[in-house]
Amino acid sequence: MKPPLRIAILGAESTGKSTLAAALAQHYCSIWVPEYLREFVELQGRTPREEEQIVIARTQIEREDVAAGFAGTFLFCDTTPLMTALYSCFYWGRVDPQLAMMARDRRYHLTLVTAPDTPWVADGLQRESEEVRQHLHEKLLEALAQLKTPYTLVQGTDQERMQQVTRLLHPLQDA
Repeated sequence: MKPPLRIAILGAESTGKSTLAAALAQHYCSIWVPEYLREFVELQGRTPREEEQIVIARTQIEREDVAAGFAGTFLFCDTTPLMTALYSCFYWGRVDPQLAMMARDRRYHLTLVTAPDTPWVADGLQRESEEVRQHLHEKLLEALAQLKTPYTLVQGTDQERMQQVTRLLHPLQDA
């Protein structure tokens, strides 16, 4: 059995990553890996500390690797260590060296970036503000350019986003 093509879905807070990942998994009869950070915040009742960032990124990767054994043609990954590294840099002004290496070295077949063109919605402890969302979006695009990681900016309504991505994935279905 061929391993699935891993599709990274990145974006700042409140940009529709989870919505897109779930819709794509349903459309392609596959699965998606939810963002572990959300679960962490709900279980702990707080935002993570600096030293917990590496654990969050490792857990995300572990869940992704397990899910790959059950996925169809595609595995949709709602975030990657790169986003964890960007948030570490934003909140603490530095990134754990192991996390930086994970962010740099982890590869995906395709990287999608959800545009901050949806309404910003507060979400308890995990989301901060529209200004933070815009700032992190810009930092994400800078990081992808620095890493020379090609990406597709996905924008518009949920339906428009699905159309954009299915056009990208269609030629890969039988590859």
